[in-house]
Amino acid sequence: MATPIGNAADLTLRALSVLGGVDAIVCEDTRVTRRLLTIHGIDRPLLTYHEHNAARMRPVLLERLRGGQSLALVTDAGTPLVSDPGYKLVREAVAEGLAVTALPGPSAPMAALVLSGLPTDRFLFAGFLPPKAGARATALAELRPVRATLVLFESAQRLPEMLAQAAELLGPREAAVARELTKLFEEVRRGPLDALAAHYAAAGPPKGEVVVVIGPPGEEAAAPGDMEAALRDALGRLSVKDAAAEVAAALGLPRREVYARALELAKGNGGGGR
Repeated sequence: MATPIGNAADLTLRALSVLGGVDAIVCEDTRVTRRLLTIHGIDRPLLTYHEHNAARMRPVLLERLRGGQSLALVTDAGTPLVSDPGYKLVREAVAEGLAVTALPGPSAPMAALVLSGLPTDRFLFAGFLPPKAGARATALAELRPVRATLVLFESAQRLPEMLAQAAELLGPREAAVARELTKLFEEVRRGPLDALAAHYAAAGPPKGEVVVVIGPPGEEAAAPGDMEAALRDALGRLSVKDAAAEVAAALGLPRREVYARALELAKGNGGGGR
């Protein structure tokens, strides 16, 4: 049986029982996990599994599971399988009909969502945004119409730039920046995106691991004039197809409707239907 377990000092009694009874514990860094186990008096064989050796180790671990061994998968921080190669191991184990269970532990995305004070009835965890500004702008444009609170990971060094870009592309939304969650120097800063961007531009990147939570869009609908103005601007830079996609994502409008209007504008300007 494979058991993903969140790695933290405040382990549940069930997690301690599982860790003490499995045939081997699979972890990112044996030094980190051994310290945790030593605190709780647990001595089990350790195997490494991380993004650099995952392709080589998965067949080894699956063979052990097929042979009837029980394995526990832990991570250095957070929850296994969330932005983590562990999901591939679980996917293959499930595909083979091997038993898998989970013992949830601390989760940075969930902790940030709860502490943000933003709506929790509907949310989207989007992982890391692309590091380069152009690709990040495209990703933010795709996320803009999503009627849900957005939960994102971000590098501390890129945080000021990302917040400024999000404020520009997503508009005046409430947000929260949470860092070092469940650790000694935990901090949550809340406010409008532009205010948070201004704070970190002045203060510089924070230390530690960061989660950004952004509130959902307002209910106001885009006016027809907004779409046309946005299309005229986009058509000056992009093909009809790409311009329509950008504007539809930015304004939260049906892509087919925007594409039809983009074609009309392009033909009216003699640009054809690229």
